Amino acid sequence: MMLPIPSPRTMLFRLHWALGLTAGLVLALMGLTGALMSYEEAITAFANRDRLAVTAGDRPVLSPSALIARIDAQVGGRRVDALTLSEDPAASVHVRFARDPETRLRPPSVYADPHDGAVLGPVRLEAAFATVRDLHRWLLIPGGSKGWGRTITGACLWALLAFLATGLYLRWPRIHRWRIWLRPSLSRPGRARWWSLHAVAGTWLTPVYLVIALTGLTWSYPWFKDGATALLAGGDAAKPVRTPGRTAVHGRPAEATAPLEPPPLDRAWAAFRAAEGREAVSAILSVPEAEAVSIRIRWLPRGVDAPSARNEARYHAATGVLVSAEHAADLPLGRRLVENILEVHRGRFFGDPFALLFCLAALAMPGFAATGLTLYLLRRRADARRGAIEPAPSAAAVRAANP
Repeated sequence: MMLPIPSPRTMLFRLHWALGLTAGLVLALMGLTGALMSYEEAITAFANRDRLAVTAGDRPVLSPSALIARIDAQVGGRRVDALTLSEDPAASVHVRFARDPETRLRPPSVYADPHDGAVLGPVRLEAAFATVRDLHRWLLIPGGSKGWGRTITGACLWALLAFLATGLYLRWPRIHRWRIWLRPSLSRPGRARWWSLHAVAGTWLTPVYLVIALTGLTWSYPWFKDGATALLAGGDAAKPVRTPGRTAVHGRPAEATAPLEPPPLDRAWAAFRAAEGREAVSAILSVPEAEAVSIRIRWLPRGVDAPSARNEARYHAATGVLVSAEHAADLPLGRRLVENILEVHRGRFFGDPFALLFCLAALAMPGFAATGLTLYLLRRRADARRGAIEPAPSAAAVRAANP
């Protein structure tokens, strides 16, 4: 006897719960870790509150090159990669080091006194959040971004898109009323209550999960990132700054320049403070390598704390002369989205209320896994009860069905 072909709705229902029992568990873990990383900066600042401030007094602030020299004398063997400087003389400096050329591991960042270069201590929770980040991106599976973890999390993001599509189809009502779509029926008993909560919450959060999934895919698939960049930014995509008369290869000049001396770095910083950086409340000074073409400074103006509003200025590495300057407010929206894809993924690009909404949506992912599993178990239990109640077919019926 041929088995009946299931309807499209039944097939989509089975796909929905099959993905829920597999990818849903991984997405629940990614949701918890993603919610934790949503407020990484605030949590880290609270844990290091005793190292974020120094006693300024009448002490002058050291120049970047002098500050780097003082830090290097205390933590020899580590090359300073970036300094996060503040206009507040009572604020400490966040010091990030370059990766080890052999192990590709980055040494722990530290805080330093901007007046005498004294190292105040490492950044607490930095290693913990690095582990959380690796768990979120590739589940701590060996190989990192080149291992199976990245493949699994990427597949789970496709599954999230499938959840959204099949979920909307399965709950499409015969009568369209806003209460049916947006208001859960918690007074209904048993499985109906769990289904209503699961379906209505999913409807509310569909736009958020759509943004999370699409932006997350840019880290899993280079071709997806290239397509998103071409779609959003097109010809406005950021290009590396190049010094006239040199040919750049992988962001570096074909001919190595002479080792960078401290004065150009200080001249670039002084020029920044006198012009572009007059309204800067904080700035990230990227310390160039010996063969670098330019010195990059990213900064936030006063009254703004959103990373997506960060401006950028570049100075000639040999002379400290301004090469280019970009202000976030002047860039097309598409390019701003591409260059701040992490902030879009976290919801911070849209403001603090949306950042909180994205965090709550991430926290809700384990809830969807739990309610989906509950619905699956209740359905199996109900099917088992129906099978026990229904009478067994007679021998004549079996012979008729199987001639």
